[in-house]
Amino acid sequence: MTGVIIDIFLIIILFGLFGFIHSILASTKIKKILISKFGNLIAFYRLTYVLISFITLFIVYDLAPKPHIIIYDLPYPFDFIILLPQIVGLVGILWTLRYFNLKEFLGIDQIFRWLNNNYDVTDMDEKLTLRIEGPYKYVRHPIYFFSIIILAFRPQMDLFYLTAFVCICIYFYIGSLYEERKMIDRFGSQYLDYQNTVPRIFPISLSKLFNSKNAMEIK
Repeated sequence: MTGVIIDIFLIIILFGLFGFIHSILASTKIKKILISKFGNLIAFYRLTYVLISFITLFIVYDLAPKPHIIIYDLPYPFDFIILLPQIVGLVGILWTLRYFNLKEFLGIDQIFRWLNNNYDVTDMDEKLTLRIEGPYKYVRHPIYFFSIIILAFRPQMDLFYLTAFVCICIYFYIGSLYEERKMIDRFGSQYLDYQNTVPRIFPISLSKLFNSKNAMEIK
């Protein structure tokens, strides 16, 4: 039992370290330092950042202990039925990508702007846009929401995956806080109004659900 607790602790530490490194590299302070030293070469930072993220995530997965403890293993036909939410999540991701600039996210558009001598360093490593359409009308971070659906519904769940899943959900939430600070800095009251009307990750805000329940009890 002690070994299992240590394994869980190590998994959490490794994913926490990944999140810490990821957040530091994404910080505005680091980007401003790079701009002061390299100017508009910051255009290459986003792609570098994405590559570093994938590499460090792979290293974390490879180093993390993987205790072979099965939480559940669904029998037929439930092992197929539970895949339906994953399909919904995948469709949701594809829907979101219609309103999401993937090339900007990956850092490709930035490099093309730099090659065309059209890069604005005030964009830092990413040109932010506020789009309140499609899935963004229902949640502020639909990529996170649909990713959680895909990751949560599995025909088999082991201890490593469950621990990693919880860490990823926490990372999504903390990451959304940092992302929204940038959006507020860029769009001000417009984004604050958006925050007040659209839930963060899940379509139903827990606070609104709680308030609705209280209202029903009062009636």
